[in-house]
Amino acid sequence: DHLVSSGGGSVLPGGSLRLSCEYRRGTNYMTWFRQIPGKERVGVASIYTGNLKDTVTTFYADAVKGRFTISQESGQKKVHLQMNSLQLEDTAMYYCAARVGVVHSFRGEDFKYWGRGIQVTVSS
Repeated sequence: DHLVSSGGGSVLPGGSLRLSCEYRRGTNYMTWFRQIPGKERVGVASIYTGNLKDTVTTFYADAVKGRFTISQESGQKKVHLQMNSLQLEDTAMYYCAARVGVVHSFRGEDFKYWGRGIQVTVSS
């Protein structure tokens, strides 16, 4: 597998969870998507790791700004999605996706590699 994703689970509203995605060499753009049954898959957070001087560029969907943080583990081919202040509407299957690119995209068709889905359930 090009991507190996892990994490997820069940949590009360207001709680936190972390998702992780390990990737192989050859990709520089990672995105977490989520999907609710019967709905389209939507982009949640992206990170571009191809900048110079080890800087990264991140993008967030409006629904998660200020609550979710995407980051790259230093020196590792691993990306994390820290999800805080989780809400009922964050319940979904989450997917890690990767591609080679420099332009931001939340379109699933732009991504070549996909990890397995991880269930995140926020319930009281």
